[in-house]
Amino acid sequence: MELTDLYRDVILDHNRQPRNFGPLEPADASIEGFNPMCGDRLTLRLRMADNTISDIRFEGQGCAISTASASLMTEAVKGKTRDQALQLFENVHDLLTDDAAPAGEELGKLAALSGVREYPARVKCASLCWHTLASALKAADMKSVPAVSTE
Repeated sequence: MELTDLYRDVILDHNRQPRNFGPLEPADASIEGFNPMCGDRLTLRLRMADNTISDIRFEGQGCAISTASASLMTEAVKGKTRDQALQLFENVHDLLTDDAAPAGEELGKLAALSGVREYPARVKCASLCWHTLASALKAADMKSVPAVSTE
């Protein structure tokens, strides 16, 4: 299967049936994300066990790319340590913004997000959830993370 076919199929699947969509209570963090260019909005909630993301869910409205990226992200980071999740954020950010970044096997399904590079206006749609997660993981106090905007 070519990468463009994979991109289309994965995005459509995760948009139609988003994984980890819905409330998470109690949560150790609840962070709002907003993309004013597209109107995407999401609330990301996570639960930590020591230094590991034990559960993560999202709610909100967004375009197909935004929803699919959030769904893929929640699957990918669940069970990861804070540092592992932040490294994954860096890898995905590079994948979305650097045409030379490889879509390596270590990314698994996330490699499908490389197709977003073909649509520069949609990069912020795909990266909104990732920036929201990174803000929470980098915060000294996860309970008071300000809203994240792509602008």
